[in-house]
Amino acid sequence: MEQRHLGRTGLRVSRIGLGTLTWGRDTDEHDAADQLKAFWDAGGTLVDTADVYADGEAEYLLGRLLDKLVPRRDLVISTKAGSVADPCRRFDGSRGHLLAALDASLRRLGTDYVDLWQIHAFDPVTPLEETLQALDLAVSSGRVRYAGVSDFSGWQLAKAATWQLAAPGVRTRLACTQMEYSLLQRGVEREVLPAALDLGVGLLPSSPLGRGVLTGKYRTGTPSDSRGASEHLAPFVEPYLDGAARRIVDAVATAADGLSTTPLQVALAWVRDRPGVVAPVVGARNARQLTEALSVEALSLPDEICQALDDVSAPVHRYPDQDWSTL
Repeated sequence: MEQRHLGRTGLRVSRIGLGTLTWGRDTDEHDAADQLKAFWDAGGTLVDTADVYADGEAEYLLGRLLDKLVPRRDLVISTKAGSVADPCRRFDGSRGHLLAALDASLRRLGTDYVDLWQIHAFDPVTPLEETLQALDLAVSSGRVRYAGVSDFSGWQLAKAATWQLAAPGVRTRLACTQMEYSLLQRGVEREVLPAALDLGVGLLPSSPLGRGVLTGKYRTGTPSDSRGASEHLAPFVEPYLDGAARRIVDAVATAADGLSTTPLQVALAWVRDRPGVVAPVVGARNARQLTEALSVEALSLPDEICQALDDVSAPVHRYPDQDWSTL
């Protein structure tokens, strides 16, 4: 699998990442092992998790598989901290919470460092410089190799990345930001992606298959074994089952027919090769689904197909995102 630099850093990762959102909850150890082995065999290196996935079980499961199944040195392990199970405070970006969460993640993963550590979300009640200092302390202590953020808006990302760049050699530059990005969700193109490109921050798209909808599996209904039929994931899928989404999915299916491939591969190839994208993070229910996603490595979409998909999925961006003089 092709390797790409993570932002403006020396770290290289596979251009498809393996997501573990469902590990320890919907994905058991046997299926997780099959996925990790298939991913490694295909040349994949970037494995993405978080301390809140399955209340820590995803990290714990990944830790049990490291070395026993795949050499730790062959993987780029990424985890996150900052989301909390508190109805009064969804995010905690305080230095104390973040560093304690990192220590807990390392224990669950059974490793003394992670290659990439990301702040899971912006905490509006903690000073940003305090949150970012946790990244600096984690890197200087050797527990973290590279740092990033997740689900920061455009101004939040620009402020954080600029703060870190203001003291080179002292503060850790942001390597990446992780955001939802797909043909069904192109909101990052408004401000986040331009900021990331300007500041040398790589983009790791989450839900690159539109929460599974871009595979085409929902075109004739909701399969009983799909996320859309799951009690806890149905609300996650439902926003992408409207008429606008159906038109985009139909266009993806038409492109797939013309290229003798699958809608999954078309949708994944589109987002993988967008400017600024480093590695879409793909979550699969089993190794068979993951293998289909990994087979996209051989696919490059023709320019005319990309343009057609761009047109049918184009978000409405007007003032002030376009040149005001043309409006």
